[in-house]
Amino acid sequence: MATHAASGGAHAGTAVRRTGKPTTMFSGWTKLAGALMFFGGLLAVSSGVAALREDSVFAATRNYAFDYSLTGWGWVHLFLGAAIAVAGIAVMMTGATWARWVGIALAGLGMIASFMWLPYFPLWAVITLAIDVFIIWALCAGMNRSQAAQT
Repeated sequence: MATHAASGGAHAGTAVRRTGKPTTMFSGWTKLAGALMFFGGLLAVSSGVAALREDSVFAATRNYAFDYSLTGWGWVHLFLGAAIAVAGIAVMMTGATWARWVGIALAGLGMIASFMWLPYFPLWAVITLAIDVFIIWALCAGMNRSQAAQT
């Protein structure tokens, strides 16, 4: 174990490294959240394209509380999925705080879109809701670690 003399007030066994560069440590959970955002965004784009191309691919539940146009939701999934995929790349590559906040906001919008997608594709909507909850947790959990590492 490394010990430091009374220079800088460091405790015994603590290594202090000053390089002058800000450190951006982000956890594996944050990287996983970024990867899930990227691939989930691509899947949302593909389901948006499927909704735009062929309305008979999805079977709508009758007498559901929300009745929206499948073509309209296809456009929503197309653009939202593209934005989520781009934000996922930013989270994976940088792990920056701004990318995490954008990821949290887009995952929240993705949760709303998945909830509204329930009458058209119920099983996938529930799965994406759960994944979005995990993404939000992973992005929020890593913020304290990176801020502590930067000070």
